[in-house]
Amino acid sequence: MQLDIVDIKGKKVGQVEVADAVFAQEVQEGLLWEIVKAQRAAARSGTHNTKTRADVRGGGAKPYNQKGTGNARQGSLRSPQFVGGGKVFGPHPRSYELGVNKKVRKKALASALSLRAKEGKLFVVDSIGFDKPKTKSAVSVLSALGIGSALVVDSADNANLTLSFRNLGSSKHIAPAGLNVYDILNHTGLVIAKDVLKAVEARVTGETEEAKE
Repeated sequence: MQLDIVDIKGKKVGQVEVADAVFAQEVQEGLLWEIVKAQRAAARSGTHNTKTRADVRGGGAKPYNQKGTGNARQGSLRSPQFVGGGKVFGPHPRSYELGVNKKVRKKALASALSLRAKEGKLFVVDSIGFDKPKTKSAVSVLSALGIGSALVVDSADNANLTLSFRNLGSSKHIAPAGLNVYDILNHTGLVIAKDVLKAVEARVTGETEEAKE
């Protein structure tokens, strides 16, 4: 399929041929949900921890006699039913990561890219270079494209672009190697620099220009 190429002022300057396997796939919402769930789960720190009765201080001696007091028998004041006692079935450090195979991840990424293309919210820009870091320049680009928030995909070496978008909480600059489903869906628009289109396609297909040759 072909996508329009625009400049940073939103004016069409040409067209580019892109892979149907990346930008013209059927949108599978189930895959998108599965990948977003896995990404959000992997982002959890999992450092929560509670103390069991073996971890709390005290409770070494039996609090009172087994019989004759009229009270229920107790072996320790640090049992879970007492204040200051250990916790039962409380959370402990763990990993929340969910296993998702590579094929599913690639299909989901292609589905997310195709979704933005079908919505008309995918913009291929001929160049997004700034002379110096300036948030106002980033805002003007988004305004010209008619989107409020965007995931901007360009080379990691584009430092001025990174710094320009860093102060915009609703937008983000990312390199093709880090492109993922959650970030695509979490932003209204998707802006891709023309020079990194092949890298984006390689991110999905796993094929490099050297491998094709």
